[in-house]
Amino acid sequence: QVQLSETGGGVVQPGSSLRLSCVMSGRTFTRSTMGWFRQAPGKEREFLATTGGFTEIADSVKGRFTISRDNAQSTVYLQMTNLKPEDTAVYYCATSPYFYVNGIVAAEYDGWGQGTQVTVSS
Repeated sequence: QVQLSETGGGVVQPGSSLRLSCVMSGRTFTRSTMGWFRQAPGKEREFLATTGGFTEIADSVKGRFTISRDNAQSTVYLQMTNLKPEDTAVYYCATSPYFYVNGIVAAEYDGWGQGTQVTVSS
């Protein structure tokens, strides 16, 4: 059974940076597409970034967020810079057992972490 565990969330001031980490177990990491999504109160889950056979960053965060992975540690990262109050949300990592998928649609993933809260406030 695949398991994901996110860490790195917190409360930061506007303009700050954070790096989220997500460790995966229960599946071959190198063959998996990994993604990051977020969900703010009252809003739908939003795609942020994916890495696998393809790497994609959502236009809404392009230039501020980057995704990377460490295959030796079975870990995917989301580096966030110049954070804004509108970035406040619960951030989730996700995994797909297929390496060559679009990775933008939540339905392509079959495993999700518990989420980590990011709050950007002055």
